[in-house]
Amino acid sequence: MSKAFDSIKQGLDEALEFSKGKKGKAVVHKFTPVDVKIIRAKTGMSQNEFASAFGISVSTLRHWERGDRTPQGPALVLLNVVAKEPEAVLKALSH
Repeated sequence: MSKAFDSIKQGLDEALEFSKGKKGKAVVHKFTPVDVKIIRAKTGMSQNEFASAFGISVSTLRHWERGDRTPQGPALVLLNVVAKEPEAVLKALSH
C-alpha cells in the first residue's frame, strides 16, 4: 500500500482507539471559550468591519457578543487564533 494510505489508516486506527477511551497517539486540541467582544475591541474594528474581515455574519457576531450563542467548531478555532495573532490572520486572509 502507499505511504499516504498507511498514514490515513494509522490516523483512523488512532481515532477509533481514542473514541473507545484508550489514550494512544491521538492528539486532541481543546480550544478555550472566548469573549468575542473583547477580541473585536482589541482589533479596533466595528462589528461590521470585524464580521467582514473574518467572514462572519454580523448577526452571528452580535449573538456571540450578547452571549445568546457561543462560537463552536471552526469559528471557535478562528477566534482563538485571532485573539492571539490578529495581524497574522488578517495578512493571511488578504492574499
